[in-house]
Amino acid sequence: MEKRWLFKALPTDTRIQEIRSILKLDSICTALLWQRGIDQLDAAKTFFYPDLNTLHDPMLMLNMGHAVQRLTRAIEQHERILVYGDYDVDGTSAVAIMHTFLKSIGADVLYYIPDRYTEGYGVSILGMDWAHEQGVQLIITLDCGIRSINSIAHARKYGIDVIVCDHHEPGDALPDALVLDPKQSGCSYPYKELSGCGVGFKLLDAYCKHINKHTDLLYSQLDLLAISIGADIVQLTGENRVLCAHGMKLLNEKPRRSFKVLINLAKREFPLTLTDVVFTIAPRINAAGRLRSGRYAVELMISTDETLINQLAQEIEADNVARKNLDQQITHEALEIIESDADFPQKYTTVVYKPDWHKGVVGIVASRLMEKHYRPTIVLTESNGLITGSARTVETFDVHEALVACSDLLIQFGGHTHAAGLTMSPDNLTHFQDRFDQLAQQQLTASDLSPELWIDLEITFDQLFEPNENRTKLPKLKRLLDKFEPHGPGNMKPHFIARNLYASEVRILKEQHLKLRVLQTNADIILDAIGFGLAHKQEEVAAGVPFDMVFTLDKNVWKNNTTLQLNIKDIRASLST
Repeated sequence: MEKRWLFKALPTDTRIQEIRSILKLDSICTALLWQRGIDQLDAAKTFFYPDLNTLHDPMLMLNMGHAVQRLTRAIEQHERILVYGDYDVDGTSAVAIMHTFLKSIGADVLYYIPDRYTEGYGVSILGMDWAHEQGVQLIITLDCGIRSINSIAHARKYGIDVIVCDHHEPGDALPDALVLDPKQSGCSYPYKELSGCGVGFKLLDAYCKHINKHTDLLYSQLDLLAISIGADIVQLTGENRVLCAHGMKLLNEKPRRSFKVLINLAKREFPLTLTDVVFTIAPRINAAGRLRSGRYAVELMISTDETLINQLAQEIEADNVARKNLDQQITHEALEIIESDADFPQKYTTVVYKPDWHKGVVGIVASRLMEKHYRPTIVLTESNGLITGSARTVETFDVHEALVACSDLLIQFGGHTHAAGLTMSPDNLTHFQDRFDQLAQQQLTASDLSPELWIDLEITFDQLFEPNENRTKLPKLKRLLDKFEPHGPGNMKPHFIARNLYASEVRILKEQHLKLRVLQTNADIILDAIGFGLAHKQEEVAAGVPFDMVFTLDKNVWKNNTTLQLNIKDIRASLST
């Protein structure tokens, strides 16, 4: 699928010189900072040296004062507390932080992760019944609860109080609980993009301040918060970037035993970037909730028993292998359904359904289908007599708002702008497919159905190295760009374009990946480049044919030597030589 190459705005020559004189950086880094809204020294210092002291006061969040008072009373009076979290990475990491903290200060605390298949997403009636049976007096929900009105009402009938820590979009009504969610109406908390784990963290931070307790214990859990931020694909700006940067530092400098074992099983090494977390740790934590139970992931993160950690990590690794196999099988079947649909070329959406697909991987499959057919996508299966599934969407289409517009056809739904879950009666499937596609056709243009590739800067190979730098070593530019980490939405890894390139060597790895040696006209540098999944671009880099290439700057480590490697994002024939 051809991508649309879009170019970010650039500062004027005068403005870039002004900023350079302030920040004392090269023109490339200066332009990249300007694109991120950073053009003053204080802002640059905050960006390069994220400071925990700049975090907002948690008491600014609506209902925080009441929530802290209720939590304090529960702890002081030795009430039984239940920490209830979603089964994904955000939810399980939030439960791990909350449970570890409360347990360490002597609270009577249990935790609960709902079963994806028998209970589904959100707070379940079954979970509330279990809480009552266990004598729970206070429930803290994490990464869920904002739309669980009936289930929380069920808990309230038992006399159980509830604190909701969520970051999803609220509905028209709120549950009968102390709701902590920066996105709820009337909440003046300055930063709206916290993960669900981040909202729970803020509750504990407020509690520490309330009782004048040092936050060392809480902040020693920032590695888990960083993982939640990366896995949930929330904005890497503001507080999220500060929290994530410190969490990644902790993860790399003092990795807990559970992550050491997971990384070893994945045949990876520290130090990790947030991208490594997203593609290595997060899928394994998620695999437990997809195929077995999120409780395994929580136990892995909170345990200090090496034997148990090793056992859990190996089981989760096996789950991840099984998840990959299911992912490949279901993706293949879904693509066959699409190809057999004669009306598909006229549709603006992809909605596929098969009753025996594994519920735990339909979200992954939706993302896979978007790689092939870039349009709002929903993959559905059957569970307990109902149709349920996951949605993913293109940049310009709010899938959550679309589900709101289809709410009369749905039993349950929830999520974000770009990802959501939903459940419906089988009788409503055809009506839902038609209305969902109509909504997309009303809001999208044909160009919206081509993926965007945003490019920060055009550069030449000569600009990658300073005049006297050793070309066989990592250049200063790459070392400076490493300080732009962690990367994610709102602070994506810089994408560059270089034009009129030639390949001196072309190889295909594992029948999927494109491996090149690349040079540029009028430059005396030859660089290694790799394009994952870009084997189909082989003809466009044939010997003697000039091409333009979009790439990021990566490292290649071989025999203790670290060199620059270009990570190819797209290739296109040059328009001129």
